[in-house]
Amino acid sequence: MTHNILVIGGAGKTGSRVVENLSKLGHDVTIGSRNGNPAFNWDDPSTYAPALKGIDRAYIVYYPDLAVPGARTAIEQLTAAALKEGIEKVVLLSGKGETEAEACEEIVAHSGLNYTLVRASWFNQNFSEGAFRDFILAGHVALPMPDAEIPFVDVNDIADVVTKVLLDDAYNGKTVTVTGPRKMTFKEVVEIMAAETGREIHYQPISIEEFKAGMKAAGLPGSYVWLFGYLFKEVLGNPANQEVSGDVEKVLGRKAIDFKDFAIKASASGVWSEDITHSI
Repeated sequence: MTHNILVIGGAGKTGSRVVENLSKLGHDVTIGSRNGNPAFNWDDPSTYAPALKGIDRAYIVYYPDLAVPGARTAIEQLTAAALKEGIEKVVLLSGKGETEAEACEEIVAHSGLNYTLVRASWFNQNFSEGAFRDFILAGHVALPMPDAEIPFVDVNDIADVVTKVLLDDAYNGKTVTVTGPRKMTFKEVVEIMAAETGREIHYQPISIEEFKAGMKAAGLPGSYVWLFGYLFKEVLGNPANQEVSGDVEKVLGRKAIDFKDFAIKASASGVWSEDITHSI
């Protein structure tokens, strides 16, 4: 059965891959973005209903994160609009162990919509497509929480899980936690990336305050600085968030992508070469 599916955040790390998956399966996909037709803008609730009109199912990614102020209100308004438009089902991307994100999950769960929640650990691709790529290029990764053991997850696994649960109603009302197959520290993943690139890349542990000060000095907005401080302290600092779930294998019937395999592929793509002008 073919569905009309809205992917909010369809140009992002997971959304772009979900769009590709669904398109290959023959579904009609609409990307929810400010440049879309109709446009979708999280900051303008009047765009919600027009973007949802004629849609059967939707994948929801709130940018930059469900933990930021304003997210709850936006999710409340979006789910209300989705219910009014008769949307069959929504899938919400959430953060593993984020208290603020869980409040948004509750809104979706009590919205009256069919839903699945997908809680994700930290992305492998933060090092190749995101905030930490410049650190790898510079050969110096200065990050807090050196003792945190993180089950880094590959965004391709997230996208495949999202695609599955979005289309399969057996997952309605369920929460799926997606992690990688093992826990690793920042030092360990940096060593893997150094080995795969053949370059010297050093990990330097710093305090959260030092990291935030560096972000401020780089001119990043206060909301962004706050978010990373929150994620490091509240999420990585919670031992409960450092567990491997096994849900990727349960949902997809295959093992989750290991960080080493991610690093091999990323290095081969040239994304960590200083003269590259594109990302994987």
